Amino acid sequence: MKNRLLEWAVELQSIAQGALYYCKDEFDIERFNRIREISAEMLSLQSGFPLERVKDLFCNEIGYQTPKLDTRAAIFKDDKILLVQEKNGTWSLPGGWVDVGLSVKENTIKEVKEEAGLTVSADRIIAVQDREKHNLPVYAYKVCKVFVLCSVLDGEFMENTETIGSGYFAEDELPGLAGEKNNEEQIRMCFEAYRDADWQTLFD
Repeated sequence: MKNRLLEWAVELQSIAQGALYYCKDEFDIERFNRIREISAEMLSLQSGFPLERVKDLFCNEIGYQTPKLDTRAAIFKDDKILLVQEKNGTWSLPGGWVDVGLSVKENTIKEVKEEAGLTVSADRIIAVQDREKHNLPVYAYKVCKVFVLCSVLDGEFMENTETIGSGYFAEDELPGLAGEKNNEEQIRMCFEAYRDADWQTLFD
């Protein structure tokens, strides 16, 4: 039931956001603003997050609502995968939101440089996934996750504002993962793609 309420809140937000972009009547604008507020209130109630925080994350865009893009780099050395350590101690593939003005490829390279200190080439798309089909918790907005197989050109890790460590891990020796960003299923998928020269891109 909780997930169903979240789905309704997301749908209401999407309808209201699109309508606010296109409608001109001041009374309709007032009504759709209220629908958007109700969707934020529903999400706040379900998640426990403060209402203003929810509005900042959930109700700050204009135009037709589309999914956000997240890129994750899969980098291998000696049959081990590179993970970076978050400030909370969990581990993830280098990556993050695709910046405006950057392509998926450019963003993947940028994120690896920022989080792992490495210069890489982005070689192949492993998968394009609908985040909510694979990761928890479910977000209030849709996310497409793009996993990219990369090769290291040069560089070394330096502590930065986002990550505090890095390391290569065998498939059967994975550390505690940042499950909201990547889980064991996704890491194992990256290993499979790395070992298969004829890998076909997966997509939801």
